[in-house]
Amino acid sequence: MPRPVQSEYTSFFSNYISLTKGNDYNELIKNHDEILCDFWTNISREKWGFSYADGKWTIKQLFQHVIDTERILAFRALSIARKELNPLSSFDENEYAKNGNAIDRDPKSMIQEYIYLRKSTNYLYSSFNDKENKLIGKAGDKKISVNALGFIIIGHSLHHINICKKYYGL
Repeated sequence: MPRPVQSEYTSFFSNYISLTKGNDYNELIKNHDEILCDFWTNISREKWGFSYADGKWTIKQLFQHVIDTERILAFRALSIARKELNPLSSFDENEYAKNGNAIDRDPKSMIQEYIYLRKSTNYLYSSFNDKENKLIGKAGDKKISVNALGFIIIGHSLHHINICKKYYGL
């Protein structure tokens, strides 16, 4: 599938998609997968609990958010590909972070989980045919295609890596 066009997603997701390089999901994997996985492995042990300001997430919480969001977006892609008729629920990332247990988690375990999650998402996308990739569903009040979700998953991870570099000094 080619890069998603504006009719496949709302403007809310434009920033994430614009961060990606590649004309289809396979190119995204080639261009970004190693970067996405390697970034987290290079964070020193003492940095994981760091937050750049009061009320901001720690690096662990931010990374847990990246993991949670990929799972949710991949589920949305699967649901839409399987022609789910009901709108998919939205989620409040701040509630997820507040109710998650990232602070108690071992960063190595989180990194392994993310690597396996990336592989799982990639396998999921390799299972979709062109017809499934073109399907559009509804998540919250936003229309979205299976294809666009693949680009958003990668772009969302890149977005948070950029935040880590800018605000967390990584």
